[in-house]
Amino acid sequence: MPPAAPPAPTPARDGVRGLRAARNPLLLAPAGAGLLTAAVFVLATALARSHPLGPYTRNVVDLGQQYLPYHAYWRAFLLGDTHGDAFLNWNSGFGAGFLGDIGTYLSSPFSLLVVLFPADRPELALYVITALKITAAGAAMAALLIRLRPAAGGSGGPWPLAALLGAAYALSGWTFNHGASVPMWLDGLIAFPLLCLVAEWARAGRRPVLGPLVVAVAWIANFYTAYMATLGAAVFLIVRLLTTDTADTAGTGATTGTAGTTDTTDTAGTADTAGTAAITGSVGSVGTAAITGSVGTAAITGSVGSVGAAATAATAATAATAATAATTATAATTGSAGSAGSAGPPATAATAGTTGVRPRLAALLRAVWTVGLGVGLAAPLVLVVFSGTQYADPTPETVFAPAAWTELFGRFLPATANVDTPALFIGTPALLLALTLPFNRTVAPRVRYGWTAAVVLVTLSLQWGPTHLLWHAGASPNGNPYRQAFVLCGLLLVAAWLSGAPGVPRPAALLGAAALLGSLALAARTSTDIDAWSYPTAGAALLLAALATLLLLLRGRARTPALAAGAAALLLAAQAGEAAVSGARVERQQRADVAWAPRIGDWQRAVGAEVARADAWPAYRTDPGPLPGGNEPLLLGGEGADTYSSLTTENTSRTLDSLGFGHYAKGRHPETLDNPVTDAIFSIGTRIRSEAAEPVRQDAAPRGTATATTTTVPPLVTVHPGRPAAVDPADSAFRNQELLLGSSVYALPAVRRTGTTLTARCPAGAEVWFWAPEYKGTAALAGAAPAAYDGRPPATRAPMRALGTVPADGEVRIRLVPGRKPVLPRQSVGCLDRARLAAAVARLTATGATRVTATGHALTAELPPGSTGLAVVAVPRATGWRCAAGNAEPVSARSHRGLLAVPLDGRATRVSCSFRPPGVRLGAAAGATALLALAGTALLARRRARRPEAGSHEGRQEFTGRPHEARSPAQDADYAARRTGA
Repeated sequence: MPPAAPPAPTPARDGVRGLRAARNPLLLAPAGAGLLTAAVFVLATALARSHPLGPYTRNVVDLGQQYLPYHAYWRAFLLGDTHGDAFLNWNSGFGAGFLGDIGTYLSSPFSLLVVLFPADRPELALYVITALKITAAGAAMAALLIRLRPAAGGSGGPWPLAALLGAAYALSGWTFNHGASVPMWLDGLIAFPLLCLVAEWARAGRRPVLGPLVVAVAWIANFYTAYMATLGAAVFLIVRLLTTDTADTAGTGATTGTAGTTDTTDTAGTADTAGTAAITGSVGSVGTAAITGSVGTAAITGSVGSVGAAATAATAATAATAATAATTATAATTGSAGSAGSAGPPATAATAGTTGVRPRLAALLRAVWTVGLGVGLAAPLVLVVFSGTQYADPTPETVFAPAAWTELFGRFLPATANVDTPALFIGTPALLLALTLPFNRTVAPRVRYGWTAAVVLVTLSLQWGPTHLLWHAGASPNGNPYRQAFVLCGLLLVAAWLSGAPGVPRPAALLGAAALLGSLALAARTSTDIDAWSYPTAGAALLLAALATLLLLLRGRARTPALAAGAAALLLAAQAGEAAVSGARVERQQRADVAWAPRIGDWQRAVGAEVARADAWPAYRTDPGPLPGGNEPLLLGGEGADTYSSLTTENTSRTLDSLGFGHYAKGRHPETLDNPVTDAIFSIGTRIRSEAAEPVRQDAAPRGTATATTTTVPPLVTVHPGRPAAVDPADSAFRNQELLLGSSVYALPAVRRTGTTLTARCPAGAEVWFWAPEYKGTAALAGAAPAAYDGRPPATRAPMRALGTVPADGEVRIRLVPGRKPVLPRQSVGCLDRARLAAAVARLTATGATRVTATGHALTAELPPGSTGLAVVAVPRATGWRCAAGNAEPVSARSHRGLLAVPLDGRATRVSCSFRPPGVRLGAAAGATALLALAGTALLARRRARRPEAGSHEGRQEFTGRPHEARSPAQDADYAARRTGA
């Protein structure tokens, strides 16, 4: 007679289920990490007295010049208040591609939150988005750690420790030194632990659909740091494959840690703690021997109860809560029910998993397939960004020079900041715990050796040229050569978790770690990055951590709850306090050492109001003029030359340079030029001129006034005789302006130089313009105020400026006060004749477009009948533009001295141009292919899930939603006989 089936479990009440969920370490760890991270980040901002919790600006370097304006424009775009669409941004650079910028700066899901804030509070919106990203990174790391079992068959470890280490990751030196001021990189900080989770799913053969979706979201949010995070996750996966056993029956209950909720636990023992008879017994607080495969070996169980808060997670493996991390033995690997209290034999290493090359290779292939699908899903955006980089203005080649080891060691300490050295601070207590791993003999040898080797090799990879290029996708970046340092921070915290989760490391391990930490601190004493607060803060944190460790060791003997609470409070104060002080000091150092922009105040609002009143696009452009920071058209509206993007095209930069515009960021940040000739060329009919009412300060929002000046300019599309011509950057900017205008408007005199004085002769009453793009210093016309020039090639190019009016005698005398030896072009002086310019404007207006209409990424102009020659559109020519005359088929746009040009034959009365970002069609095809492959993967996984395993029945019980208990072959035979009537 077949054995009786086990009784059906009693349905859990909703209240009990909710209580269990609230006590679930898998939820408590990320929630605790997120709350702690948010609190410490806000505290650091308050200590630094930074906006919005203080008077000082946070807009350092690119935060004020790029991310703030882009998020302001993103809000307007999402609400439908922009002239352009997802393909094209009409505001910046006289018309620039926008989809690539979305993928570079704005594609994070968090960026959508900007619509929840008022239009005049983009700084607050960006701060909240930054804080939420950092919070999410901490929660993600904690979610990863709590799922990593430090010992075979053991519990997931104490959730408070996972929360603390998760917060340490999110509040690392990399976050404060780089991520907080470059918010788009924070998506990579979030991606690394998530991709490690995906690696665990691939190792266990789980989540075949969710895994690629997580990869896709990570790569869409910010493909640059997601690439680095993917490399880091690959290191994580390799170490996991080498240090844990992989189950042959991947994807079954054997790979789930807590009743199907823990997705990433070890499926078999390691060298020191392989499942043996010693593992199957009860472990102090577990309570009964019915819990098979409980918390590792006797060596480990002796310290489980001594980890302060660890007791809350370790005692979760009790008979009252059978679905815990201890019950890794299931029908798939033991042939029994595997639940607590079952009469079956305990799981052993021989039955819990299969070691060997084949399952590891299968796991690796699953990971590669998962990443391939995810990147394919992200291809519609990623390939557009990649294609945009091919046409972007190239920056000078950079040769990687590794930081001195003294400087690298110094960056492990708090309150250090430098863009040229790797930011590796994770908190002194967390670092000390990570350094115990090589000495912690309660951790299996291959785990100790594997993770120690991984951390050492990744550290070395930061310093070696070939691996430096690998981390940065083959191109050494201009500035900040250690952008991947957050990956090393994450690996260090994984090591800290594996060493600390089983219990307080033994004194020998603690002494070894203390010796390493002391040596590191001693070696870093001469580092130039060391702040006055570095050693005192680290020393205080170390003292608090030592006291907490002592209390935990005492608690292991006395079992006093007060000792555990005191230890937890000390450890929290040490880690969180050190991170807050370090973050505040880093913010203060950045304000003192790097470029900054003021907060948004009445000055910017006054300019924005004038732009809104004057804007008449596409009849003509309205330029908001220069303000501290840059990217004014994105921040305040209007349509100007100013743009700052990593994808600014080479043609745009070279064209504007040839016309006398200035630039920053080695050409990727063209700035506006207040010149009447270029205003006519680019149809800038209204120009906003503003002045600050007081000196611009870091600790106050600026105040100023703004006035709008409107002049008559030609339309956006003009007609020129002749054929397309190329730009000549070597020629005089004055001459290049005349060639695009189609008229001679400057007197170009011979310039004589005597020491620091330039002399020339021009018609009386003409305007004197001085062009010296590489000159740094001041230039002044006799009797006039000096004009400042800041040429610092190749980073900065000075724009041409007006110096005054030619006196009645026609003698032009310019006095230079150079900051260094002046480098001047051959034709540095031009004298503008306003009457000639007015005549040229009248001619272009009479022959130009009679009506111009513009949509999201297209422009159409109606021309006078019989127009011949070239229709020149005042938009820099870029790959992706297609134009047509009349009803002809659109073809790739021609270029006339850098601008869009359409040949005319006298018959067409209309020209049209539209922009499609390069790479968008290929990206769409790749994305569609990946989507089909994902659908196929989902169908295959569904079919496999429905396929019954031998001796088991798939599905869930009615009402309870729990999996059916496994049946023996005898039960299956009896059931078949009764069903067929045999």
